[in-house]
Amino acid sequence: MLTTKEKGNQLAEKLIEKLNNKTAVIGVVGLGYVGLPLAVEKAKAGYNVIGFDVQESKVEEVNQGINYIGDVVDEELKELVANKKLKATTDYSFIKEVDAVAICVPTPLDIYKQPNTNYVESSAHDISDYIHDGMLVVLESTTYPGTTEELLKPILEQTGLTCGEDFFLAYSPERVDPGNKQFKTKNTPKVVGGVTKNCTKVAATMYGNVLESDIHQVSSPAVAEMEKIHENTFRNINIALANEMAVLCNKMGIDVWEVIDAAATKPYGFMPFYPGPGLGGHCIPIDPWYLTWKAREYNYHTKLIETSGEINNEMPHYVVSRIMEILNKTGKALNGSKILVLGVAYKKDIDDYRESPVLPILEKLDEGGADWTVVDPNVREFKYKNGSEYPHQVITEDLLENTDLVVIATDHSGFDYEEILLKSKVIFDTRNSYKNIEKNKKYYRL
Repeated sequence: MLTTKEKGNQLAEKLIEKLNNKTAVIGVVGLGYVGLPLAVEKAKAGYNVIGFDVQESKVEEVNQGINYIGDVVDEELKELVANKKLKATTDYSFIKEVDAVAICVPTPLDIYKQPNTNYVESSAHDISDYIHDGMLVVLESTTYPGTTEELLKPILEQTGLTCGEDFFLAYSPERVDPGNKQFKTKNTPKVVGGVTKNCTKVAATMYGNVLESDIHQVSSPAVAEMEKIHENTFRNINIALANEMAVLCNKMGIDVWEVIDAAATKPYGFMPFYPGPGLGGHCIPIDPWYLTWKAREYNYHTKLIETSGEINNEMPHYVVSRIMEILNKTGKALNGSKILVLGVAYKKDIDDYRESPVLPILEKLDEGGADWTVVDPNVREFKYKNGSEYPHQVITEDLLENTDLVVIATDHSGFDYEEILLKSKVIFDTRNSYKNIEKNKKYYRL
């Protein structure tokens, strides 16, 4: 009779063999900005992939080969669906057919900036209903250190199966940068940390067969979880420094963009980060707060993280105060002024407006009585306040000429900047879109 260790080794080798010869069936729970690109890459690598999502609309679109994620190539999705390499379902009983499954669901914050792990827990329970010997479960959702072992592992082991012996569990953080033309899911290095060595080994094997990048193995899920938060906290803090510099430089009459460009000439010890109207997306504005919440368990106060969060969260208010200041110089008040906001996506050339700083800017413009219009060539429509939908609009000559102030909130490549500069009365540029133009009575930079 096999010992538990021998059984675990045997199951691991069996799964590794299936992963290497591409006979393993792979599941992806959550078909959003992380899950769908991952499912596509796994199917392109030769695996049969089943995508799971609670939203029937997403499932129907995937099964029709209709793409809704910017980083997925339309033709590739259609081909994979047509060749039956990828299918989607809302029926989680199909989990019993998969050999490995990745959890790619949201991990938002609640109103108290505490992690909301409901989606992760729900996914774990759905998987536990159909988990079987030799199965691999990988959490990819960004979360606080300890989630995999403290939350997922107990749920999965309630089935009577033992992690590392009967099934394998690991954490591998998603690294998705929407709109990045150089680094995508396929070629971005992957960090993997399993609960046991066999857990790490089988997870690393799966990603190694899917991605064209290095697979960096770490000693535990907690290290991988902390690594991901460290990445985004690093960016959060440095962006906060750039934003604070922008505020101070404006007061001192110094061009912060010229300052950063000058500093970037140093070949060591400096990495340029740039100011903007605030942070957006589902990672940088949110992830550091997971660590802040977890730190309380150890009676530690994350002062630097919280301060940077406050600075970045204040930027939409600062943008509106600058708008009021610029309007005053033209003899107008915010109340009743027509404001054209260019861009609602949280960064350049993407269609994602989750946590976009433009949304609180619009709310503050409302509070001030401004009459605003948003144009974003990448966003078909967006939900604003109370779930009301704001439809897609286009820039027209009449719109530019009859607007009191144009605010460049997102510097999409699709904007005709020459026409905007020519036809607008006044421009407030929060993204330094016109790098070679000096500030003047018509053009102001953040």
